[in-house]
Amino acid sequence: MGRVTERRKVLRIRDGAVSTRPDTLVAEEPLEIRLNGKPLAITMRTPGDDFPLAAGFLVSEGVLATASDLQNIVYCAGATADGSNTYNVVDVKTAPGVTLPDFTLERNVYTSSSCGLCGKASLDAVRTTARWPIADTPPLRITPELLASLPDRLRAAQRVFDRTGGLHAAALFGEDGELLDTREDVGRHNAVDKLVGRALQNDALPLSRTILMVSGRASFELAQKAVMAGIPVLAAVSAPSSLAVDLAAETGLTLVGFLRGSSMNVYAGQDRIALREAAAQG
Repeated sequence: MGRVTERRKVLRIRDGAVSTRPDTLVAEEPLEIRLNGKPLAITMRTPGDDFPLAAGFLVSEGVLATASDLQNIVYCAGATADGSNTYNVVDVKTAPGVTLPDFTLERNVYTSSSCGLCGKASLDAVRTTARWPIADTPPLRITPELLASLPDRLRAAQRVFDRTGGLHAAALFGEDGELLDTREDVGRHNAVDKLVGRALQNDALPLSRTILMVSGRASFELAQKAVMAGIPVLAAVSAPSSLAVDLAAETGLTLVGFLRGSSMNVYAGQDRIALREAAAQG
């Protein structure tokens, strides 16, 4: 099976001194996801947690919602011309009776590690396929102090990043700030899929009392994945996109960006932020 990291020789230049040395890089390999034997998508990912990745991807596509929807996931043998297995093709078999939306079977899509799925579904598609309306869940009350503690805790959990400097991370926190799970991947959308897929396998969806913390920016796709998993709060260390803010406002998702130190911007869902009354009046 593919490794999470690989070694490559590099030319190192430091203050005019030149040397060669091995460097540790994060691995990136394609993963083809098949649905009931039919090719569905190819994503560039860091090997590892491939089954949760595939399951989480199908949650975001509205195919899977509970552990009982999933029959099994297997690696496909003979993925190369000589019949050897690269562990880069998985087949997800759904349980009998699971409804498969037409769009999931009619398109073969390519996702990149940088931007995720190209040509993503529209706001209307997300609205019609979301199974757990976030606005209808009992609202969380999250303090700014708790939110401010999450980036450092996410960073401390990035074990592979410490060796490579080239991985994104996503983590689930409970409403009390407890770290529930964390995953790393060359693509932040893959890291989120791995989290959601693991939750599906544990029959823990919807994740209605959790906070999703991601490294980097908050794209529309990440907001969509949070909505599809029933996650009420999405926080990011960098900026959100305009479409992510639109989706958050429409669905009731609390969206926090530029979460750095004690500073943050709340773009939507401000009612879940427990401000001190004096601060709120100011």
